[in-house]
Amino acid sequence: MASEDTPSVGALSERELQIVELVASGLTNQEIAEKLEISKRTVDNHISNILTKTATGNRVALVRWALQWGKVCIDEVNCCVLPAVPIPRDEMIS
Repeated sequence: MASEDTPSVGALSERELQIVELVASGLTNQEIAEKLEISKRTVDNHISNILTKTATGNRVALVRWALQWGKVCIDEVNCCVLPAVPIPRDEMIS
C-alpha cells in the first residue's frame, strides 16, 4: 500500500492516465468523452476513481499531482526528452 508521500500512479490504468493528460490539457468531461468516443458518464466515473486513487480533491489538485510526478507535459514543463526519429531520405527537403 502506498504511503501519503508516494504517488499512486501504479494503480492508474492506461485509460486513466490518458484521461489525466486530457484533463491537464483543459478539456471538459464532455470534450474528453467525445475525443475518446466514450460516454460522459464513463469519463465522470474515471475521473472520480482517479481523484480517489491520487488522493486529490479536484481537477486542479489532480493536475498539480500529475505535474509533480511527471505524468503530464504542459508547454515544455516536466517533459522528458524523446529520442530523435530519423527522417527517411526520400522525405527530406532538398
